[in-house]
Amino acid sequence: MAPQSHASKENLQTGARVALLGLVINVALASAKIVAGIVGHAYVLIADGIESALDVGGSIVIWGGLTFAARPPDRTHPYGHGKAEPIAAIVVAIGVLAAALAIAIQSVREIFLPHHAPAPWTLAVLIVAIIVKETLYRYVIRFGRKMKSTAVKTDAWHHRIDAMTSIAAFIGISIALIGGKPLQSADDWAALVACALIGWNGYRLLLPAVFEIMDTAPRGKFIRSIRETARSVPGVIEVEKCRARKMGLDFYVDLHVGVDGNISVHEGHEIAHRVKSEIQQSDPRVADVLVHIEPARVPRSASPATARAQQ
Repeated sequence: MAPQSHASKENLQTGARVALLGLVINVALASAKIVAGIVGHAYVLIADGIESALDVGGSIVIWGGLTFAARPPDRTHPYGHGKAEPIAAIVVAIGVLAAALAIAIQSVREIFLPHHAPAPWTLAVLIVAIIVKETLYRYVIRFGRKMKSTAVKTDAWHHRIDAMTSIAAFIGISIALIGGKPLQSADDWAALVACALIGWNGYRLLLPAVFEIMDTAPRGKFIRSIRETARSVPGVIEVEKCRARKMGLDFYVDLHVGVDGNISVHEGHEIAHRVKSEIQQSDPRVADVLVHIEPARVPRSASPATARAQQ
């Protein structure tokens, strides 16, 4: 059983606290927007408030997913509970897409209904919301990228989406106020624009989580770095295969290492241990490494340096 690293568990717990902070802020903003939208006759502000209210549900799901993912491995989950993290991200992304569709339908209905001019003071509510949400996005996304958490980055984009819908609402209400009665439905059209932004970002949030659930190979230089580290270990002649998958915030690596076919089982075992140790020291995100020792395909007389040059 591969133990969950202390750093990984600590990051998951910190991520849960960040999600909880977002939840508190979302409750306050959603309440303010909905009340202001009703009193100030601005449907786009009500729609924006509903989106913020859905963010509350999203933050609860993210918090729950990260808390569950922080549980240590057990008999039924020997690799830990890390998959709870992308599952939470998928649930939130689907909720975002559903919200975009529901708000779009209601916005179309509102366009054809009689309108009251929105109150000018509703713009002040939106300015505050934009500043708070963009600040929160920058804080959370920085933390999410640092800990390589799909769920935390999803939560961060929730805040950015909310800021974008508030900007759309600000523009729509401004047009309605400047244009007078002929343009009083501008805030509803702005709600439709906000729905398009919400839908697009819901799609963007869904894909990485689905890829992680499907054990999609890590992108970038991760695999290349693992191979280079393994080749640098004395006694390693070649690295035939290298596979990796993400489990929560951790990576699990499976690689086939070619060594001199004439060495003893004990020597091969020692090389495997050194390979695992070097890889884990080179990247703390690697929770476990399964090393398969195989006889190298190069001639016995070839030195390790020559063998690497032939790869």
